[in-house]
Amino acid sequence: MAKQYNEMPPLRVGLFGIGLDTYWSQFDGLQDRLTGYVDLVHNKLKDFGAEVINLGLVDNTQKAFKAGDDFRKADVDIIFLYATTYALSSTVLPVVRKINIPVIILNLSPSGAIDYQSVNQLQDRVKMTGEWLAFCGSCPVPEVASVLKSAGIKFHQITGTLQDESVWTKAREWVEAAKVAHIMSRNILGLMGNYYSGMLDIYSNLRLHCATFGGHMEIIEVDELSGLRERVTADEISRKTDEFKESFQIEPDCAPAELDRAAQTAVALDKLINKYQLGSLAYYHKGVGVAANENTMSSVILGNSLLTANGIPVAGEYEVKNAQAMKIMDSFGAGGSFTEYYAMDFNDDVVLMGHDGPCHPRIAEGKIKVKPLKVYHGKVGEGLSVEMSVAHGDVTLFSVVETPDGKISFLIAEAESVPGPILEIGNTNSRYRFPIGAIQFVEKWNEHGPAHHCAVGRGHIASKIKKLGDLLGITTVVVC
Repeated sequence: MAKQYNEMPPLRVGLFGIGLDTYWSQFDGLQDRLTGYVDLVHNKLKDFGAEVINLGLVDNTQKAFKAGDDFRKADVDIIFLYATTYALSSTVLPVVRKINIPVIILNLSPSGAIDYQSVNQLQDRVKMTGEWLAFCGSCPVPEVASVLKSAGIKFHQITGTLQDESVWTKAREWVEAAKVAHIMSRNILGLMGNYYSGMLDIYSNLRLHCATFGGHMEIIEVDELSGLRERVTADEISRKTDEFKESFQIEPDCAPAELDRAAQTAVALDKLINKYQLGSLAYYHKGVGVAANENTMSSVILGNSLLTANGIPVAGEYEVKNAQAMKIMDSFGAGGSFTEYYAMDFNDDVVLMGHDGPCHPRIAEGKIKVKPLKVYHGKVGEGLSVEMSVAHGDVTLFSVVETPDGKISFLIAEAESVPGPILEIGNTNSRYRFPIGAIQFVEKWNEHGPAHHCAVGRGHIASKIKKLGDLLGITTVVVC
């Protein structure tokens, strides 16, 4: 098994509360109370697996200048701004203007409502006003939003109470989306081989992808993989074959020699991944004319499936856009298996989807079956292949789309993987039911012009992918 690719620095989340320092001498205990609320938010965000840079209450302009410097030095990836009470917008803009990363405004009240009766019985109007100010966090939000909008700084809002679990679900999703953006910004995508000739929809603008997601694309020759393969030892082949037997259900008609051939290539793939510290891979090569390359490229499926299962998604047919989609879904913990329309079952109102080549074993319904194929349809050679269905239950389909105006957009559909008959032809094959029906789904999906490949993962995660799009400035369309 290949080790994980290059180590990622931790996701750093910036947090600061805003208030007005004039209040502290006027209302006893208010500053400590609001600081306590900021600390509560800190602990919640920390529970989501992020390193939190908490600057506490920023309550005047000088502190705002320093906070901006501190966030830049800490290299934070996203900022949570907690409006605890009324505050001047001059305590916000200096914090975020130079760093210019997305800001999540937390408009969170201490509870569902002010206890009007208790407050009105205090008799002391200073104490009464202090209690009101502890609930006054929504007051500065329009002012802050106006200033951020004018400055061209992206912001998003979460409104509710500190006790509201839906608030923390949204906050967690923002952190998870920031984490995926963080991963993509440092991901190394290997590109090995060439496009499938004539498949025009999969041709990609590599510069656009680097500009949108960050990361790096490493161009790799198939010859290098073939060269690594020649140096694989018998012991390495034996260990990899054992891994196959543990990971897959090897069908009886799989010849031992074919297992060894796939194992030899899988070991070479591990070495290639480690050499370039790849986090994902897109590949295709006919392998015609050079026996070593044909041998290599006709025996990659098992090794690439193991890589995909272990956080290094592999997309066939040199489909860069789908390698990106698979990496995004896998980084959300949903999987991300290569798929396309196979057929429509109008009787059961489902769409059959799947693909030849590598699969994602961690999202399978049961154990992956390994079967020998005498022909790779539409491709050169023969060898072992994998057969699976995506686990029954909620799924999300996701496509990274290159638009006619030279941008990237996201296309998403939520569905259900359902049981039923499939073709047992040695490929991935699943049945998906959509809330809008099969016909409406395919027509609405197609009208946005995606490539014919997409990624499928477990669970309904459209809201998370939408937040990633918001963080990266990418338009997101949810079909259903």
